[in-house]
Amino acid sequence: MNNERLLKVLLQPVITEKTAGLGESSNQVVFKVLPGAEKREIKAAVEKLFGVEVLGVRVVNAKGKTRRTRTGLGKCSDWKKAYVRLAPGQDIDFTTV
Repeated sequence: MNNERLLKVLLQPVITEKTAGLGESSNQVVFKVLPGAEKREIKAAVEKLFGVEVLGVRVVNAKGKTRRTRTGLGKCSDWKKAYVRLAPGQDIDFTTV
């Protein structure tokens, strides 16, 4: 796979209470990724950027919310979320980055 593409696949980590619980209980990390990203690309990008072993990747297409504005209805963009399961003993720490 193209190295430039792998560097652009991961947009940002999703850090919420729910994802923190997933990290503690089942050793998973959640990322916001490009809408056209595939599981193989996401796995390769995480392994290359963070130097960890990935066991599996699950992908969810999140629908953008509809918001009411002064001029009518508006819609936030749709986005893609990836749940990445790490091997036992592996960890990604976002507080030091």
